[in-house]
Amino acid sequence: MASLSVSDYGAFMEKFTLLPDTNSSQKLPLNGLTFSVKDIINGENIHYGTPTNPCAPDRVPGGSSSGSAVAVAANLADFSLGTDTGGSVRVPASYCGIFGFRPSHGIVSTAGVTPMAQSFDTVGWFARDPTILKQVGKILLHLEDDNPVKLGQLTIADDCFDLLNMPSHRLKEILVASVEKLYGSEKIQYTNLGSFVEANVPSLKHFMGNNTTEKRGDNIPSLVALSSAMRLLQRYEFKNNHGEWVRSVNPDLGPGISERVWEAVESTDENIEECYTLKNELRAALGDLLGEFGILAMPTVPGPPPKVKTEPSTLENFRAKAFSLLSVAGVSGFCQVSIPLGMQDDLPIAVSLLAKHGSDGLLLSFVEALHTSLNPQ
Repeated sequence: MASLSVSDYGAFMEKFTLLPDTNSSQKLPLNGLTFSVKDIINGENIHYGTPTNPCAPDRVPGGSSSGSAVAVAANLADFSLGTDTGGSVRVPASYCGIFGFRPSHGIVSTAGVTPMAQSFDTVGWFARDPTILKQVGKILLHLEDDNPVKLGQLTIADDCFDLLNMPSHRLKEILVASVEKLYGSEKIQYTNLGSFVEANVPSLKHFMGNNTTEKRGDNIPSLVALSSAMRLLQRYEFKNNHGEWVRSVNPDLGPGISERVWEAVESTDENIEECYTLKNELRAALGDLLGEFGILAMPTVPGPPPKVKTEPSTLENFRAKAFSLLSVAGVSGFCQVSIPLGMQDDLPIAVSLLAKHGSDGLLLSFVEALHTSLNPQ
């Protein structure tokens, strides 16, 4: 075990050197690459500290997989593994300016991972470039040899980009220009995702409330309802997994975490069956929207990373918008990748691409091709 230092950016609990197998003549696909693996909890943590965001040291590095993201962003590892239940791969990737991939739900084994909420738990990964991202994906997803990317349509969720707390036109322009260069303008269409979801997911009516948050012009009511259903089901499954332990041990939890854990433990089972129905309806509806080989583009989160130690009340609207965006892949089980698009005002910015459940290989290959267009030699 190697010793830890300040130069680790607070990313690691432990470090090990794994020596190569000198007795094997087989050239393994990830030979020579360094990697890190999420332990259990990083992010803003009262017990172990907060990893430093290499892109913006005064900003948060993301959620519970942020140590894995920081290790990659700081060039301490070539790739890393994390878990994503509500956004813990996609958000740190966006905040740290790297690629982060959440696979289709159930595609990558979660054996050996302590469950949080099984309907949403995934094992994802980070990398600084899409080639390594794809190499790791080929191993975890058991993908066959590469095939040419068949893009059916790139659908841009216009209303989701309107949620950004920064000018959205730049992100869309960069994305559209690259896709037009690769596949032509006829491959691009635009949609109001919130209206589509509301019209095509009947069970959503159980979660459409009348609170002031949903009525605000800077939120999308149907996606807020979607995130409400996601959090309800997550709390239900978390309570079944860990409620008895939490009640008996009463663990010392940090601010924000403690409130959410006890909210889950004390939650009721109301509308749980409707949550499971909603998942199936959303997956079918989005599948119809995208069609064969279709990809959906939207922001990963509503803007750049917040400052460290920002008061939770100050972040309330930002978090509500973030969860509404993150819930689209979370509830549908679709694969999603967060793609860095550089810096604005010295802060990292990103977009996300989603593809149908099981289309992980398509998405990884598309991202690799897109990166080449975004960064010509």
